[in-house]
Amino acid sequence: MQRTLVISDIHGELKLFEELLQVIEYSPEKDQLILLGDYIDRGPNSKEVLEKVIQLKKDGALVLKGNHEDMMVKSLILGEERAWRNWTGRNGGDKTLESYGFTSKEFIVNEEDPFIKPELHSDTLDRHLAFIEQLDYYIEWEDTIFVHAGVHPEKEIVETDPYELIWIRDIFHNGYAGEKTVIFGHTPSKNLHKDDKNHTVFFGNNNIIGIDGAAVYGGQLNCLELPDRKVYAVRNSKQ
Repeated sequence: MQRTLVISDIHGELKLFEELLQVIEYSPEKDQLILLGDYIDRGPNSKEVLEKVIQLKKDGALVLKGNHEDMMVKSLILGEERAWRNWTGRNGGDKTLESYGFTSKEFIVNEEDPFIKPELHSDTLDRHLAFIEQLDYYIEWEDTIFVHAGVHPEKEIVETDPYELIWIRDIFHNGYAGEKTVIFGHTPSKNLHKDDKNHTVFFGNNNIIGIDGAAVYGGQLNCLELPDRKVYAVRNSKQ
């Protein structure tokens, strides 16, 4: 492979994702594509993004799980009340379910009502859930770790709770001191830059690289090319 191309936090933004793949001139025969999770929620086309990701994986892409996919599994397969209310209420799961053709009357459970998990099924949704369930949480190479949120600075990655790998923030950002470069999404790069207008890739002094450009919030969808560390981006013009 001539290039490794890393993308994260697509969040249902199919148009931006397809545009970025064109900008980077992605070729499955020449490039290793790595996707770091959060394909769904908040954006308008989560179902279509997942379908695209499944095809890309068949063509050779390496695909990881994000915290939003984890919430989807805990809600729709495990039926956990807390996950369901958080996912559909404030984490954009409503947009994902709408992309599959469901209406709010079918999946919103009022706070004051006893929780009974809504039964939502379609062939496409069930197939996508099966795909998500088997995704890995990290990829470790000789000199690089790819992960959705980060790693715990005081734990071996193989011994780390997967929950931390998809949710961790500050203790990783500020405390990581490992020799391997960690490439991650999850935390918008503007927060790492401490600049609300700066959505480009964040290169930390402690071997961390954050690539989440907050595309679904009006930022940009980033791609990091390795080994040259070249950055590509497409802006979200909707906001």
